[in-house]
Amino acid sequence: MKKTIQIILVVIVVYNQNIIAQKANTFYSIRDSISPKRIIDHLVFLASDSLEGRGVGSKGGSIAANYISDKFNQYSLDKIPNHNSYFQNIPMHGSFPLVTSELSLASDIDTVIINLGQDYFLYRCGQQTFIPDYLPIVFVGYGIVAPEFDYNDYQSVDVEGKIVVYIDGEPASEDEDYFDGFTPTVYSYSESKRRIAIGRGAAGTIQIPINQYEDWNEIIKDFNSEDVTLAYSVSSNLSLILNKISTENIFNNSGYTLEDIILMGKQNRMKSFPLKTKLKFKGVFKERDFIAQNVIGMVKGSDPLQNDSYLIISAHYDHLGIGTSVNGDSIYNGAFDNAIGVSVLLELAKSFSNLNVKPKRSIIFVATTGEEKGLLGSSYYIDNPVVPLYKTVANVNVDGIALFKDFKGLVPVGSQYSTLDVFLKQTTENYGLKIEEIPSQFRSFDAFNKSDQLAFAIGGIPSILVLEGLSNKSKTKDEVLTCFIDYYLNRYHSPFDDLSQIIEPQASANHAKVLFDYCFRLADQIEVPEWKSGSPFINARLRSIAEKK
Repeated sequence: MKKTIQIILVVIVVYNQNIIAQKANTFYSIRDSISPKRIIDHLVFLASDSLEGRGVGSKGGSIAANYISDKFNQYSLDKIPNHNSYFQNIPMHGSFPLVTSELSLASDIDTVIINLGQDYFLYRCGQQTFIPDYLPIVFVGYGIVAPEFDYNDYQSVDVEGKIVVYIDGEPASEDEDYFDGFTPTVYSYSESKRRIAIGRGAAGTIQIPINQYEDWNEIIKDFNSEDVTLAYSVSSNLSLILNKISTENIFNNSGYTLEDIILMGKQNRMKSFPLKTKLKFKGVFKERDFIAQNVIGMVKGSDPLQNDSYLIISAHYDHLGIGTSVNGDSIYNGAFDNAIGVSVLLELAKSFSNLNVKPKRSIIFVATTGEEKGLLGSSYYIDNPVVPLYKTVANVNVDGIALFKDFKGLVPVGSQYSTLDVFLKQTTENYGLKIEEIPSQFRSFDAFNKSDQLAFAIGGIPSILVLEGLSNKSKTKDEVLTCFIDYYLNRYHSPFDDLSQIIEPQASANHAKVLFDYCFRLADQIEVPEWKSGSPFINARLRSIAEKK
């Protein structure tokens, strides 16, 4: 009898503990348990000098990948289907041009050798960019063909087998129906210009920076590093950016100067014309092949009818590694870009894994690599998805977390393209938050095209990036804006985006709670986000559905 009573008491205790655990693991208890301390602990490790800036293909990058994988395992996330690992291995190719490379420009007057680093940098490089014989050069305005705007810089010139020269940017417009007015379009994107040129048969491209960069020192910071590509997409065409002060050699005896070209752009009367110069290039490179990793874990949905559809939550863990020394510091730690985003991703993964009742759909957590080298990890995922793209309802990318704990507004980057903004509005109303537009001072930054959400969108997946807005309980909008501008001018992509800057742990946790609510909503509702009419990504979605890809 005594033994029976003991057994009954044990059963009652275990039952009560299970009930308590179930109550402790509800949506609200899990959301409220999101920990600023855990987020900062992740950040301190990932942004430490010991990881040397987490450069893609570096020792520090591998340490970061292993750290994320260990946390996924600790949180009991499912591994990649049919793999016994969280790693999606990506073959990559690295190439670094050496100063012994030779680029020469020939005209009827003379031949000039221009110098790597001082006069130009390569966008893409490798042995395939070799041009042994002089090729003619053609100026093609902005280098844009945009049928929807009845615009074609190539209409009056033949560029097949030639080198094309264009300026950055796109035609100026105040009309939203013409190049989207003040908002940059995809045609302003350098990669778009290169693709248009190669599609027209050009043998190579030269971009002259007029609008994007203030001076050549900024270009040195961005381009004086190893070029990394997916191993299966190594460039076969010369592609370079030319110092404005070296353009005289390009336009020599053409009847035009760079000042004439700039004036044409201001007056919206850009024209294309062949030049009197020719170019050849012999590159010398230091090259390597290596493997980098996306780190992928999954939480299975609770509804048998919907858990074969997926939400992707992503954040890139790579940064710029070791680069040009500034005030004696050469480690580009990338604390806010994007160690803090990965830290929040890890906290979200832990939170969803701990839920007693998971959302109906499954969630895939993807820590991408190679974002800083051209969205390489996310692009590789689109080419090699771990689940079919057409079954992936949305992507919420995390690249930048709130600076201030009292934020009262959010900026949904990419909301113009899909109905993801409708779901976000439902969330923000619960928290008394405002939906804001990108501040005018940052619209030229072209935020949607600068991070992994673009790659997922190109794959047809409705995608969004949710950033902190200017509204704040305890600060004026001007004070918040000043801090944002200070970060982008003085810390972004520099050694000073490190752990020495002021970081509010509660700001990260508050932002993470909103993202947790938003992602739960996306994964739990029957309704799915859709591309809006006119979005440039609709056809990719329709194609993935038709091909069951």
